[in-house]
Amino acid sequence: MASTTDLTTELAARVFTDPSAYADEARFHAACARLRRDDPVPYVDVDGYEPFWAVTRHGDLMDVERDLRGWLAGPRPVLGPKGYGDPAEVPVRTLVQMDPPDHTKYRRISADWFKPSNIARLGDRAARLAKRSVDRMADLGSECDFVTDVAVHYPLYIIMAMLGIPESDYPWMLTLTQELFGSNDPEMARGGTKSERGPSGFGVSEPPRAGSVGDTARATLLDFFEYFQRLIDDRRANPTDDLASVIANSEIDGEPIGVLEAVGYYVIIATAGHDTTSSAISGGVAALLAHPDQLQLLTDDVSLVPTAVEEMLRWVSPVKQFVRTAVHEHVIGGVTIPDGGQVLLSFPSANRDEAVFEHPDTFDVTRDPNPHVAFGFGAHYCLGTHLARLETRAFFDELVPRIVELEPAGEPEFMRTLFVGGPKHVPVRYRLR
Repeated sequence: MASTTDLTTELAARVFTDPSAYADEARFHAACARLRRDDPVPYVDVDGYEPFWAVTRHGDLMDVERDLRGWLAGPRPVLGPKGYGDPAEVPVRTLVQMDPPDHTKYRRISADWFKPSNIARLGDRAARLAKRSVDRMADLGSECDFVTDVAVHYPLYIIMAMLGIPESDYPWMLTLTQELFGSNDPEMARGGTKSERGPSGFGVSEPPRAGSVGDTARATLLDFFEYFQRLIDDRRANPTDDLASVIANSEIDGEPIGVLEAVGYYVIIATAGHDTTSSAISGGVAALLAHPDQLQLLTDDVSLVPTAVEEMLRWVSPVKQFVRTAVHEHVIGGVTIPDGGQVLLSFPSANRDEAVFEHPDTFDVTRDPNPHVAFGFGAHYCLGTHLARLETRAFFDELVPRIVELEPAGEPEFMRTLFVGGPKHVPVRYRLR
């Protein structure tokens, strides 16, 4: 890991407003280690961003997330440039923007779908799709880009099928997701070097629109809005047994769910429902490539897959941050946060906290216990936690026993992001059974 001796805490705290820092793991984690040690709740005032305090320690983050009445998720639940996420500019309203009582009411709509007992029924489907994905990897020969050729497709199929999205539109959903979460990355953003566009189901095809990060994110959200508004109309006229129908025909306080909220529900499930899992899977493979001793442990003992998956989630931390706004004055880590003050909760930093994790910068597939916060905590604990675990375990249950050789075929590349992300390229060379 990079040395922290040449970093001032002021410079270290700037990593939270620098998308390129998340693409440079050594730099990011070195900065966070310095902050956890010397300034665990730094005040960050950077041009182009509203000032905030960054919460870098595991315990402090948990305290904020536990205090549902003392901290608000809305109206801006994530960090972005000034104006980014302004409710007047965002055409949807999602669960991550809501606070009680709305958050409780809207989360209840799909809660049954994501219960462990219901998710367990998807086990056979996840196993079949995992086998299909690893078979595809084998069919590609001896080298591939694990992210673009394998990882991004596997969880996409599961969540899109749950929603009832036509399979012909899966590439469109993948493109929009990459544009939304990759709006800070020149390759992933709208108008970048990759672009698969044109739905054949409920949307319309338009050329990419360039602009600022805020402009391109809004343009992507507008495409989502148009697509899902058509889906709502269809499921209200012709309801089926899929999750899209449940959402479209749900009621809040005896009234039909609003379009902004219904579309927001679809967006959060359709994007985070697969992108975070694909980041965990591809980041897990990148970690195994970088730590061949851990890869050997895992291939020698497949029963380690469950603990290995938890370590991958801790190591990658696909969701980088959420923002909370103080309802009243708080003291966090000895720092006073005033009424209305905003804090950034850094999940990757909390997941490397030396006070919680022994040797936190060591990737250890046997780590147990592993109290990571990759899924968040409290009322906003990830709705799809059980599905993400099921999918990731199913994938590695299939891949690991088939590995004869697995090694890097180049350096991995990570997404420039401020919110959600992981590897965007992991070149691998392999032999599979």
